[in-house]
This record gives sequence, structure tokens and C-alpha cells, in this order.
Amino acid sequence: MAQEVFLKAFRSLASFRGESAFSTWLIAIAVNTCRSRLRAEGQPLLSLDASRVFAAERGPLHDLEDHQRAEAVRRAVLTLPERYRDAIVAYYFEEKDLAAASRVLGVAEGTLKARLHRARELLKRRCASLGPHRAGPHMEES
Repeated sequence: MAQEVFLKAFRSLASFRGESAFSTWLIAIAVNTCRSRLRAEGQPLLSLDASRVFAAERGPLHDLEDHQRAEAVRRAVLTLPERYRDAIVAYYFEEKDLAAASRVLGVAEGTLKARLHRARELLKRRCASLGPHRAGPHMEES
């Protein structure tokens, strides 16, 4: 679709009157091209969203394993020393950004980064038996 849009835009450059921003003109071409394609061919049969494709292939057993893994990680977080536990809870579970979490905890951002790093290392060791996603998808390096 993108290639088709840019080809149409290139062929229509002479008709661009400059009454709006170039980006607005290009987006209008893209929207109209996509609408035309949908009218002609209908909705696509396959989702291009990889998470949906993989979710469709997953069954109840995978969901149960994910839930059990998440619960084990939560329990492991509760066993961390307070300064590391608070850092993990504020940053990951409460989904605060680094600045907000450091303000809430009353520590410098650098201190929070160090505590998060140390907490992740402790969790990796404690969660080594949980499978390939050790500490879960949300515990990746920041």
C-alpha cells in the first residue's frame, strides 16, 4: 500500500497546489488509496498484528502458564529488600516513568536506575526456574 501511495503522489506532484501542507496532501492520498482498496477488496482476512496472530495460536494452557509465571514473579518481588521492591513496584507495576518513580521514592534518578538494575539481577536469579521469559516480558532492561 505504501508503495502505491508514493507512486500516486509522485505522479500527482504537478497537481499539488500548495494550499495545505505537503504532509496533509500526502496523507489525503494515503487515506483515499486505502479506502479505495478496502472498497474494492474488502477487509483483509489475516491480521497483520503479530500479537493477535500469536494470541490466536495460544491456548488455555499457555494462558495458565503465563498467569502462574506472573504470580511467581510477584511473589519473588515481595521477597526483595524494601529499596529494590519499592523501585520495581513504582517503575513496573505502577508504570511510572523514571522521573516520576524517583520523585515518589525520594531518590535521584541515577539511584533508582541502580536499584532497578540490582532488583532485576536478583529477580533473574530467583526466577531462573520459571522458563524462557525468566522475569516476565515487562522486566526487560531499561
